[in-house]
Amino acid sequence: METFNTNIFPKGEKAPSEYFSGGTAWVQIIKHNEKQLNCQIGNVTFEPGCRNNWHSHSGGQILIVTSGTGLYQEKDKPIQILRPGDVVNIFPNIIHWHGASSDSEFTHIAINPNTQNGIVEWLEPVTDEEYYNL
Repeated sequence: METFNTNIFPKGEKAPSEYFSGGTAWVQIIKHNEKQLNCQIGNVTFEPGCRNNWHSHSGGQILIVTSGTGLYQEKDKPIQILRPGDVVNIFPNIIHWHGASSDSEFTHIAINPNTQNGIVEWLEPVTDEEYYNL
């Protein structure tokens, strides 16, 4: 049986540890922001158990899951399990977090549109209690 590599982009640079907990994440920017398109696109890889802090995007965000099993949660809503092929539409200013499940690496493409409104506002870390509240 032939095996396909679903990670077509390099892992990139380690993500800033002040915005991630539970492990390491890597970010590869694949489309830098610029004024004519007002959009930034990155490939983000989380090791098992790693998640980003609570945060929001003034311009919204779209996540396209490419590999592994991940988690996504909006403030005051239940955690959603994410799998390859899932697409998450995050409307502007919705407080949320996302990351890998405890037993799987997780990779997604993060599309940040409307960057003229700002890219990200980082908030507090996701606690272990919040993370394990499936």
